[in-house]
Amino acid sequence: MSTYRPRFRPNRRAVLKGTGALAVGLTFLPRFSLAQEEKKLNFYNWDTYIGENTLANFNEATGIEVKMDLYADNDELFAKLKGGNPGYDVIVPTNDMVERMIAADMVVPLDHSKIPNMSNIDKAFQDAQFDPGRKFTMPYMWGTLGIGYRKSAVSAPPDSWKVLLDSDEYAGAISLLGDQQNVLGAALKYLGYSWNSTNADELKKAEELLIKQKKNIKVFADDNGQDLLASGEVKICQEWNGDIKQIMQEDDDVNYVVPKEGSLVWQDTLAIPKGAPHPENAHAFINFVLDAEAGKEIVQTILYATANRAARDLMPDDYKNNPVIFPPEDVLAKCEPALYLGEEATKVRDEIWTRIQAA
Repeated sequence: MSTYRPRFRPNRRAVLKGTGALAVGLTFLPRFSLAQEEKKLNFYNWDTYIGENTLANFNEATGIEVKMDLYADNDELFAKLKGGNPGYDVIVPTNDMVERMIAADMVVPLDHSKIPNMSNIDKAFQDAQFDPGRKFTMPYMWGTLGIGYRKSAVSAPPDSWKVLLDSDEYAGAISLLGDQQNVLGAALKYLGYSWNSTNADELKKAEELLIKQKKNIKVFADDNGQDLLASGEVKICQEWNGDIKQIMQEDDDVNYVVPKEGSLVWQDTLAIPKGAPHPENAHAFINFVLDAEAGKEIVQTILYATANRAARDLMPDDYKNNPVIFPPEDVLAKCEPALYLGEEATKVRDEIWTRIQAA
């Protein structure tokens, strides 16, 4: 899934006070020596997709200095590593990208004995169709893609992709994501097809729909649809639930909905790329992230749905019971995970996207 993550907004972040989280981090380090590796870790992550203090706390607990580089989407991650790992130890690929990277021999199996905190993972995430037995990945965050909107700017609460993809009601005040998978996927769901369709006729109809609608779209927003909504530059947008939830923390006029036709449900993971220079440190870091208190601090910062049950249990009810973060089962039943469709199908979709952008 070519997803985008929220920009850093310090006033939206709840910061853990004191040293409690650090103490827990020290307690839950994996039981192996790090002496044979230099005290460094190179982390390749989505923008601000980590707790405010996570990297500093890990450094204090282990002496390992973390350098974090950022990427905008899974395609950028894949391209960066395709020709060989330039030195990263931990990456955060989404479920379908995991499949692609496994097929391309770009990630290495994890040593579960070095990740005792995997016992904190919710039972629903302890196995995965895209990674049976969690051989290559640990779950991180998950969520949905839907519609963010300003309540005062819409004639009625939206419940369908129609308002974004097949209507001129909000012409010039709509933003969509800036990648083929999520825009095409939404169009396919709206038309009654699978998010992962490879049917030429269905893809053609989705392409025609989007080209027709393009005149009404203000922008294909790479990473700032939520900011455009917050500022009032758009009235309605295609966005990630966590991004919109952050805006909702400060602005009661903003809301989020998963369209009735269904949408995408995604899962981001922690993995070690092939050629990682510090694999022991990488295992230590993954284990640290899966600690209950460390996981809580991350969730407080980014407000996505965590796969860490122990961390979730430490959060207040307004997080645990929030339908924007954890949608009801009947909503999730209409959603699909993105699948790795193969290189040829990906090429076809890229060509469609090029035509849409050029139209």
